[in-house]
Amino acid sequence: MIIGVPREIKNHEYRVALLPVGAEELTRRNHKVLVETNAGVGSGIEDAEYAACGATICATRDEIFAKADLIVKVKEPLAEEWPHMREGQVMFTYFHFAADKELTDGVLATKSVAVAYETITDDAGRLPLLTPMSEIAGKMSIQEGAKYLEKPMSGRGILLGGVPGVEPAQVTILGGGIVGTNAAKVAAGLGARVVIMDIDIERLRYLDDVMPANVDTVYSDRHAIQRYLAISDLVVGAVLIPGARCPVLISRDDLKRMRPHAVIVDVGVDQGGCCETIHPTTHEDPTYVVDSVVHYGVANMPGAVGRTSTFALTNATLPYLLQLADSGYAAAARRDPGLANGVNMEHGKITHRAVADCFEMPLTPLSFL
Repeated sequence: MIIGVPREIKNHEYRVALLPVGAEELTRRNHKVLVETNAGVGSGIEDAEYAACGATICATRDEIFAKADLIVKVKEPLAEEWPHMREGQVMFTYFHFAADKELTDGVLATKSVAVAYETITDDAGRLPLLTPMSEIAGKMSIQEGAKYLEKPMSGRGILLGGVPGVEPAQVTILGGGIVGTNAAKVAAGLGARVVIMDIDIERLRYLDDVMPANVDTVYSDRHAIQRYLAISDLVVGAVLIPGARCPVLISRDDLKRMRPHAVIVDVGVDQGGCCETIHPTTHEDPTYVVDSVVHYGVANMPGAVGRTSTFALTNATLPYLLQLADSGYAAAARRDPGLANGVNMEHGKITHRAVADCFEMPLTPLSFL
């Protein structure tokens, strides 16, 4: 099989979908690997490293898309890439269709096969390819939130951990999953007062056991959210429903309850976000202000730490990529139901229920099942 690795073109996206060791493993199995020139530079990986591991370096994206049977990327294909996709070609990447009708329609029209990192599951129902980026995004949410609490960044002018004699910031985290847990660890480590909110009592019990003393757990309901929004300096949206749009937990009216120049970092923005007023932003222009509340909505947060993110992501994706390359997507997914959960589209049809339900579009069973 021919596997193509194009250079990512999303704003300030420095990750790459394959390491040289991955290229070596694929070529050792008699596959051909095409890597676009400078695809790995943002992660500190030179073309020569790929070439030394058996990959062929291609000068243009056009050549990659024209020749490859399987495209492996990091982020969703942008509109300028859709014309290069073709029927039956497999693309393996993050898609997050539920937040973007235009993307959904655009990829459907190509009649390609969309295998989404974010909906692949393991035997325990976890999301193994979403987890590493969720860990990074959770940690970054506090790093970025602390920065935008600074007065020059339009924030309240508060040091997250305070100093002796001055109270620390109040951080509220909506969601106790991977993102929320990592956010809480960093915020607590910096000395903030932290509240994690979730609707899973067992998860809250676990977090209560493992978190330090400056982290409290609170059951998430409408009244509790409103109560903590009113006293929060930093709010982190860490809500996820696999493959579907995030539920809206913070309405436009709720912003009026918040402190002027408080900050919202909505990590789930690529799935629509849990804040009604959030929309995707870029690393180049990451924030905007609504009703005196700073909104941070960068949809590819881990892209800013490209080297860390690339190694974390490819550690998780390579075993699945090898399955797809060795057997083809249909045979590989027949053997692995968790991988089958990653097939969101094939041949112009939606095959993942959450995506179909989101847009009230027909759901088509997977052809190979």
